[in-house]
Amino acid sequence: MKNIYRLLIAIFLVGLVVLPTYHASAGNKDRSGQAGASELLINPWARSTGWGSVGTSCTQGLEAMYTNVAGTAFTKGTEVIFSYTNWLSGSGVNVMAFGFSQSLGKSGGVLSAAFMSMNFGEITITTTNSPQGGLGTFKPSYLNINLSYAKAFSNSIYGGLNVKLVNESIADASAMAVAIDAGVLYTTGEKQQIKFGVALKNIGSNLKFRGDGLAFRGIIPSHGNDNDLFTVEQRSASYELPATLRIGASYDFNINDLNRITLAGNFTSNSFTKDQFVLGLEYALKYYFAIRAGYTYQSGMFSSNLADRGTVFTGLNAGFTVSVPFNKEKGSGIAIDYSYRSSNPYSGNHCVGLKLNF
Repeated sequence: MKNIYRLLIAIFLVGLVVLPTYHASAGNKDRSGQAGASELLINPWARSTGWGSVGTSCTQGLEAMYTNVAGTAFTKGTEVIFSYTNWLSGSGVNVMAFGFSQSLGKSGGVLSAAFMSMNFGEITITTTNSPQGGLGTFKPSYLNINLSYAKAFSNSIYGGLNVKLVNESIADASAMAVAIDAGVLYTTGEKQQIKFGVALKNIGSNLKFRGDGLAFRGIIPSHGNDNDLFTVEQRSASYELPATLRIGASYDFNINDLNRITLAGNFTSNSFTKDQFVLGLEYALKYYFAIRAGYTYQSGMFSSNLADRGTVFTGLNAGFTVSVPFNKEKGSGIAIDYSYRSSNPYSGNHCVGLKLNF
């Protein structure tokens, strides 16, 4: 057992060296927007987005599949979450997510699955011959399927692995890729109030579009006097996935049995965007109520030129949770989560989630 978590730690030490080196040489602001499957950078869960997805070290349960999959190892029984996000309110884009985690016993670990889809509404079909449309509409489809396993290797070390299938498609073209996330979480302190986490995300195959949508009919001169009609398929470039390294730490200030304040920080290095620094604060009244806020900073985000900013988000994140416990000892209950993320332009993200524990 010790050899397993030692191997996980060794993998992350290698990742800490390799990924920043790759970022320094290839991942920079000039490559922003060049990655495939950028939806992998979207956190669809309401509770963790309420403080800027800062919980690489402290998010526990199903929502940890995005921040650090090792955190899913804290699932006690069965956990189910439904989530809906109005992405950049006014843009007409919505994100829907569903997932569940199941504990396999004290020594069996936790198995989790999650699905995320994006709805862009109906988009007018245009061509070079009909740039104004009039040919109908189409609906793009983005779907991510996640399957993860996490386990406590000791009283203070947790590890997890997440395999995800990425699919992007329209009626006549599609692309698919497979990626892996891995994470390690370490807790210490008299009441396990000090936590550290490291996660490597979106390490996988390239994304490449294929299908009839890349073909066209053309006339190519034949060897004779007549012209023949051929179907020509265009080649599509392949796109790398947005490989990401997340490093986080947090501290729980346990004021008494009812009140807790958690301070968390996170650093994210993405091979296709600017580095991000997040600071978050959460206050919890036992398991009945919690309120949280976070701030995400990246270089150039205060520029008046959107191209220099590299993001529409302005940094502020906030949210709250209201919970009704059914059985306090087993941790069963129902909770409603809400989060807001400010942006300019558009009117920010609004995310609502329903969480069930039993």
